[in-house]
Amino acid sequence: MKLELIATATFGLEAVVKREIQNLGYTVIRTEDGRVTYQGDERAIVRSNLWLRTADRVYLRIGELDAKTFEELFQQIKGFPWEKWIPVDGAFPVVGTSVKSTLHSVPSCQSIIKKAIVSRLSDFYCVDRFEESGAEYRVRFSILKDHVTVMLDTSGSGLHKRGYRVRDVAAPMKETLAAALVQLSYWKDGAMRPEKYRNDPPRMLVDTCCGSGTILIEAAMMARNIAPGLNRSFAAMKWDWIPESLWKEERKKAFQEVDYDGELLIKGFDIDERAVEAARENAEEAGVGDDIRISKMDMKKFRAEEDHGIIITNPPYGERIGDDEKIQKIYRKLAGILENRPTWSLFLITTDKKLEESLGRKADRRRKLYNGRLETQYYQFHSARPGKE
Repeated sequence: MKLELIATATFGLEAVVKREIQNLGYTVIRTEDGRVTYQGDERAIVRSNLWLRTADRVYLRIGELDAKTFEELFQQIKGFPWEKWIPVDGAFPVVGTSVKSTLHSVPSCQSIIKKAIVSRLSDFYCVDRFEESGAEYRVRFSILKDHVTVMLDTSGSGLHKRGYRVRDVAAPMKETLAAALVQLSYWKDGAMRPEKYRNDPPRMLVDTCCGSGTILIEAAMMARNIAPGLNRSFAAMKWDWIPESLWKEERKKAFQEVDYDGELLIKGFDIDERAVEAARENAEEAGVGDDIRISKMDMKKFRAEEDHGIIITNPPYGERIGDDEKIQKIYRKLAGILENRPTWSLFLITTDKKLEESLGRKADRRRKLYNGRLETQYYQFHSARPGKE
């Protein structure tokens, strides 16, 4: 069955999600703020949920329409072939958003859309009341300037919920964002090795403020080719029109594609013993406990002993630090590493817009990203190529 799927993304990560979708072999139709639309089939729903590391959710696009009145909304929603997707016992809660639209009341839009679907299904199934006791087919609508997109949520819980986070710390980073930070870096182990760097020496990957270890774990899972959705369930697993055999086949393939050959060079440090313990437990749960060395240490004591390395880190900022002098000490330490070890790279995400001034160096690249609701910058300080320092 030919389908249109929509992978939603944190603003700033659309290009990363697009690249992942293309790497899975699917054709991207268009890329917009916060979403990537692409072509696929039932198997694409399965593979996308299992393998997309940086997308928030995967939706099935039902249709789009323009509406300025509730009557227009009702009639056009009723015109969609809902019986094709939702069985007679299916549960179909309706959620959504409305921005700069005549139909600005979200609760009213939810009610109208629900009534339209019920009307359509009542006519088709010849029933007056729906128990909604079966699988969930969550309907998501998005209204922007009177243009309505209607979708079904195939993922259920957000794709950042990999299932390995058994212990947490304050202000944890989403797994999807952490995976994106690694993908946007030049770390070269495993699947992350860009073509032009294939012959370079392997690089140590370090997170000097690792917290519960999310960046390190996501990096190790990429290097080991562990599908991020391998150990969790998805809403579409219970849908009657996607064969259970597809889920079994793709999950089996994903297990077979895990690669534990070769040693990974990954280290993490944190000054908080509780964070170190959490990171170790999370890494074990993710299946990469043997690949990451995590220690309790003040990052100001860190020594870049290896010839080649990369630091990807999310240092404390704002309320997480509470003391500007402390963060300045961290910055001075990082600046010293860049100065004394020119073959080391630094990738750092922060809300601090004066980071370059503090480090005394302009970033080679910057990318605006959102960590939750916080606007941040992902600063990228590239190393010299081996042999050219």
